[in-house]
Amino acid sequence: MPFTPIRTERLILRQATSDDAAALADRRSDPEVARFQNWTIPYPLERAQAMVDEVAAMEGPENDEWWMATVCDAGTNEILGDLALHLTSEGRTAEVGYTFSTRHWGKGYAVEALAALVEYLFEELGVTRVFGMLHPDNPASAMVLERSGFLYEGHTRSSFWLDGEVSDDLIYGLTRPDWEKWRDRKRHPPERIEFIPVTVENQLDVWRLKTHKSQEEFVAPMEWSFIDALFPEVVDGAPLVPWMRGVIADDEYVGFVMLAMVTEHHPEPYLWRLLVDRYHQRRGIGRRVLDMIVDECRKMGAETLLTSWGEGKGSPRPFYIKYGFVPTGRIIDDETEGRLGLT
Repeated sequence: MPFTPIRTERLILRQATSDDAAALADRRSDPEVARFQNWTIPYPLERAQAMVDEVAAMEGPENDEWWMATVCDAGTNEILGDLALHLTSEGRTAEVGYTFSTRHWGKGYAVEALAALVEYLFEELGVTRVFGMLHPDNPASAMVLERSGFLYEGHTRSSFWLDGEVSDDLIYGLTRPDWEKWRDRKRHPPERIEFIPVTVENQLDVWRLKTHKSQEEFVAPMEWSFIDALFPEVVDGAPLVPWMRGVIADDEYVGFVMLAMVTEHHPEPYLWRLLVDRYHQRRGIGRRVLDMIVDECRKMGAETLLTSWGEGKGSPRPFYIKYGFVPTGRIIDDETEGRLGLT
């Protein structure tokens, strides 16, 4: 099927042409871009030219062939990156990849472009499944897939080879029902948010809450929160006392919070968990939940609130710092401790 250029709010996705070779070679020769990819650097212009010439000779995506779309700025026509596509199973399955110049990282272009390509694959080509594979040490790539609706499916060990070096692979997949659920998710701020105690009746509703897979490094999955509450850590000679609540927004479970309460041995409350489900992130829920936690702590008579966070790509550190938490200088279990004044 001939490929018609796709226009998004900021981008144009068009078939790669022979004139794109220099930009492709420059992009793929960047060590940061190539770090987790399946090519070595430097990436010669001749190789880039052969690739784009082959794609330019195609009308559009073809079964069992790799195809490429060039991603351009809709206003200036500057080349920002590319999307790779490999159709298999008579066009029923699609593997996708994405590469953008480092000077355009962090602007949401990859998510915007990939989302447009995924819509094209499901709506125009009628594929059944789309998937992507990536190096486990590349959380930025995982975040692109996750913010496009992809679900983590597995971790294959010693499965990818490049020039005699082997690495693991992570697999993310997306079926049409998955995509429709993601496409139709709520995106506006909720009108009402409330805490509800975790009970026998609602424990499964709370247990089903999930972050994106890449966020599990910073926010433990629900099963670990339940385990921590059942077998609380002993700190300063006494076990922590958990205070658990499900978070409901407009009558729908959207998150979970757990505090370590003020006791004789623990004079400051500690924010143990704050989890917002992957389908409800970017709705302003986290900030409002933190406001409610602060109110609860004040009701306990607390003057400060402690929490801690892991460092790295995707860390909640900016969220807590913006709210007003100040690092105490202590590292607890490899996490940075922060304190918030409540008076």
